[in-house]
Amino acid sequence: MKMREEQSNKPSQKNKNPKKPWFWPLIYAGFSVAFVGMIWGYNVYVKSDTAGEWTKAGDPDKVTIETNAQSESMKYPFKETLQDSIEVVQHYYDMDADEATREKSILVFNQQYRTSTGVSLSMKGEPFEVIAAMSGTVEEVNLDPFEGDEIVLSHANGMQTKYRSVTGILVKVGDVVDQGQALATSSESEWNPTAGNHLQFDVLEDGVLINPESKLAF
Repeated sequence: MKMREEQSNKPSQKNKNPKKPWFWPLIYAGFSVAFVGMIWGYNVYVKSDTAGEWTKAGDPDKVTIETNAQSESMKYPFKETLQDSIEVVQHYYDMDADEATREKSILVFNQQYRTSTGVSLSMKGEPFEVIAAMSGTVEEVNLDPFEGDEIVLSHANGMQTKYRSVTGILVKVGDVVDQGQALATSSESEWNPTAGNHLQFDVLEDGVLINPESKLAF
């Protein structure tokens, strides 16, 4: 009886370390859910923060202006109301043009001959307002009393337009101008006195002079 009583006073092995098979898997599952949640939250934060920075850095108005400028077609550098009054007195020198046109594309000064790099526009010797053929940025303003003061515009489509033999320049380097905006007034130059009061208008595409008349329209 005594031995039986001693055995009964000992705690059973079953009660000493009760096993709970669901405990550790539940802990692991909890950690996994928390970890996945942290990663998801971080990604959402990074994406939203990056989007915010893009919105702040980007200028939608500027993008719209550049897109519109790229879709513009080049217009004559004078008001359309003057179309019937202004004529091309000297054409761009084109080897494929007819002989009469080529002759009108040669400038003569002190018995020196030079082919025209653009078109000379004149309103019967009278000054006229010179306007931007396309929207763009003023890249250069060159003051040259011999060949005539000049304005150079760069455009969103990569082209350049040059307005030479002008006076009363209204813009400065860095200015952004709209198509049709007044730039200056036509004038005379010592280099091309036979053209009288005129505008020398040049166009460059990818840095190469081209015939402006192939692009101009109203």
